[in-house]
Amino acid sequence: MRLGLDSKTVVITGAASGIGRATAEAMAAEGATLALLDRDAEALQLTAKTLHEKGAAVTTVVADLGSAHGVAGAFTEVLDRHNGVVDVLVNNVGQCLARTFDELDDADWLHTFETNFLSAVRAVRQVLPGMRERRSGCIVTNASDLARQPEANPADYQVSKVGLVSLTKSLALSEGPHIRVNAVAPGPVWTPLWTRPGGFADTLGLVHGRDAKAAVEHELSGRQLPLGRMGTPEEVADVITFMASDAASFVTGSVWGVDGGSIRGLL
Repeated sequence: MRLGLDSKTVVITGAASGIGRATAEAMAAEGATLALLDRDAEALQLTAKTLHEKGAAVTTVVADLGSAHGVAGAFTEVLDRHNGVVDVLVNNVGQCLARTFDELDDADWLHTFETNFLSAVRAVRQVLPGMRERRSGCIVTNASDLARQPEANPADYQVSKVGLVSLTKSLALSEGPHIRVNAVAPGPVWTPLWTRPGGFADTLGLVHGRDAKAAVEHELSGRQLPLGRMGTPEEVADVITFMASDAASFVTGSVWGVDGGSIRGLL
């Protein structure tokens, strides 16, 4: 299926690994022109090299999007390189550490919101003027199933993702009919966010008093996923790519669960 993305310029934040990288690969397969942003220069260049070898048109910007300065600088470079045109923005950058409420101080909360929530707000500010002028555009934000069905921890991550869901709904209302705004809400997905040293799996082990593997198994048993496994980055990327495409032209203000059935409520 061709999704009508072959003439589109797509910006993906947090694109060096995990869901961001898988989304870049899926968009490239549809012929999109890519602008990839991440703070991990080595992994970002490896992703770009792999895509170049497959014939994709790719530019990269190394930037920490956890600050206003970082977002402004990165998007100035992106817009300069692409003649001010961004057709699709994928807000994917984020962080998640397993910490109890008592372990979180104000600095932890603020850092999580800078990275997970304000990075998306600031990125949207950068691309909206051009989308409004062209009367066309699409924004897809990576939220979480935990925004709609919270667990005990991590509270800072979950609350930041609730903000992204609300932002998605607000922007869909304010920017229609020409700009579509949606979110995906992944469940547990096996990415470097979980697997890297000091990442979610390791910190989950500290919270549960187990090694990382046992802690992940314990976490998943509590989720009672009908599909009985964690997801893959590619499974989320396929939904993001669909939502960014003309095939989803009547979809806006939606939060699409890619969660293995973790959400059991009716709404």
